[in-house]
Amino acid sequence: MTCLISSTAVAQLVCLPAPRLLTTMPMGGQVGTSFDVTITGEHLENAEELSFSNPGITATKKLGKDGQPVPNTYVVSIAKDCPQGIHEARVMTRLGVSSTRAFNVGTFPEITRTKPNTALENALKLDLNTLCNAVMTAQNVDFYTFEATKGQRIVVDCAAKGIDSKLNPVVIIADEQGMDLLVERRGGMLDFQVPESGKYVIKLHGLTYDGGPHHFYRLAIRSVAKDELVPRLPAIQTVSAFSWPPPGLTDKSVRPEAEPNNQHAQAQKITLPCDITGSFFPAADVDTFEFTAKKGEVWWVEVASERLGRPTDPSIVVQHISGQAPDETRTDVVELSDIASPVKISSNGYSYDGPPYNAGSSDIIGKLEIKQDGVHRLQLRDLFGGTRNDPQNIYRLIIRKAEPDFALVGWSLHMNLRNGDRNALSKPIALRAGATMPIEVVVVRRDGFDGEIDLFMENLPEGVTAAGLKIPKGKTRGIMLISAEANATRGLTSAAFFGRATIDGKVVTRPCRMASMQWPVKDGWGEVPSPRLLADVPVSVSNSELAPITISPVENKVWEVTAGEKLSIPLVHARRSEFSGANVTLNTYGAGFEGVPAFDAPLTADSSTVDLDLAALKTQPGDYKISFYGYAVVKYRENLEAVAAAKTAVMQAQQEADALAAESQKLAELAKTAPDAQRAGAETAAKAAAEKVKAAQAAVTTADKQLKSATATAAPKDIVDIIVSTPITIRVNPAKKAN
Repeated sequence: MTCLISSTAVAQLVCLPAPRLLTTMPMGGQVGTSFDVTITGEHLENAEELSFSNPGITATKKLGKDGQPVPNTYVVSIAKDCPQGIHEARVMTRLGVSSTRAFNVGTFPEITRTKPNTALENALKLDLNTLCNAVMTAQNVDFYTFEATKGQRIVVDCAAKGIDSKLNPVVIIADEQGMDLLVERRGGMLDFQVPESGKYVIKLHGLTYDGGPHHFYRLAIRSVAKDELVPRLPAIQTVSAFSWPPPGLTDKSVRPEAEPNNQHAQAQKITLPCDITGSFFPAADVDTFEFTAKKGEVWWVEVASERLGRPTDPSIVVQHISGQAPDETRTDVVELSDIASPVKISSNGYSYDGPPYNAGSSDIIGKLEIKQDGVHRLQLRDLFGGTRNDPQNIYRLIIRKAEPDFALVGWSLHMNLRNGDRNALSKPIALRAGATMPIEVVVVRRDGFDGEIDLFMENLPEGVTAAGLKIPKGKTRGIMLISAEANATRGLTSAAFFGRATIDGKVVTRPCRMASMQWPVKDGWGEVPSPRLLADVPVSVSNSELAPITISPVENKVWEVTAGEKLSIPLVHARRSEFSGANVTLNTYGAGFEGVPAFDAPLTADSSTVDLDLAALKTQPGDYKISFYGYAVVKYRENLEAVAAAKTAVMQAQQEADALAAESQKLAELAKTAPDAQRAGAETAAKAAAEKVKAAQAAVTTADKQLKSATATAAPKDIVDIIVSTPITIRVNPAKKAN
């Protein structure tokens, strides 16, 4: 598992700086349009290209009237054929690619609010079937108006949490005087039947009246047909959604549930296998299905609802039915509920004693073994549906013969703290040259599959390699190691991430989704982390800064050893930074070798040796990949390039000031001795030269301030971070048989 820092750790900062994109304004746009986008974030120095997960969205730097780029501002263009929905925006910086931010593409015309609208008198007028991008005004209410006719159906939808915002919106439709008519406090849509033609008001505020730049929203107002089913604005996916849908699923054979089917006597007759769609509506809805099955049959039951983005908790009870109503006997066969998390998640929701990512779900994947011939009844309900009354709380119920398969998700490993702090950082795959980054990968196994899974990546930047530490048979966790060579050049790609296994004699390859935190939570006493799935897997490498240390085997080869014997591997330490402490304590990643006792590697030496006792480990013959990991406190110096550039700027400014001062002195002396007829002109030239000297001296002062600022930023800071060796390949050969 990841490194744990004890309460005695002296470091105050965790994880080396990483670029993070925090806001874009606006947060999306209409297909076929171009518009300005302004970004903000952390460690975005020297931000260059803004890019997106879909090639249909492009960006160029916006130029000012002087022809120079406007800081952090881009002109974004969305192609007419760009898919609607959520895409990812990210920016390339001196430290590599930033974390991503949700970027939305739709078909409605869009506007961005630019003036305050915190009173009825300055409410912003919205046309129907438009969308407004805005930032919530703190401790206030944002006002909008629209006009509609009697009988018209108006739907108002506010996207916030679903687009990476920290806002919990309260949305109100009011009359022209601002008196409330319809209120939504739980993030749902407002479906409004217009009582009289005229002007109406939309009021919007945070649940606790919070606001500010991280509390952005997209407000859509639509005129829709009376019976039209109106979809929500697109939203990001929770981590749990990675396990849906099953491979090869289509809508070809899906059929709707048939209400009423709440009571046993109303059970909907079905045959197996089946694929049914329905909803947990109205409140306390119980959908009952009846089928016939034979003893010994084995079926697999899967329900998706929470993974479809709904706030539901499906539960199933299957009973065998004997006799006739009203004297029938019902015998429980199985009760099915949650998909368990593949790994133990952190006990406090933060990166503390495990990952803050929960890859489990309140949905269902479960086994149904028929124990008697005859009629069976399946009851499906939302465990907390008595308090929910939303027709959009849909589900998909699938009952099938076993189709063994798997789904994968991964995330960048974090430091886990035990010193009173709590963190859950958004951590992009932004490699410093010479670094190895570990990605934790977990699997949800479907329909009894328990084989081993190999992990691999493709389309990586030049100088970057990936080595998957496989998920062993019957296990749920593996590690992907992404390494950048020390001489790697700057680069960015959208990588392809996969797992591969053999199922029923066939090689099966499945994609691995990536997850990340929406926001970097550095001290979580006042903020709950919110992880989500990403649309793609951006990987970058930067040589602006090098990894503090690279630990690697002395030779890049397959290290061979006989089962039951010992293997010594000499390690090389390429040190590029100072550290607090003399040693780094290393543990071992990799199936077959995770029992290697922790050992110390010196941080003040160029080499060390690790001894592996295969007799103690009981490692079986085969090929293995392993890596060593631990944590170290780096004396990190940030952006030394800026210090060097600032020193050069000071020197150049001082040289120019000295040259102008000398020239000014020369002109002043000439003015004193100039003939009367030329004296006025000479004095004017001397004064002009003196003004240039003042401007040059001011430039020296500015450059000196910038040097002091850069020097202060680059002052050594103790930062604790994960240290991971480059991967090592080991071949364990069978022991020779005794004669």
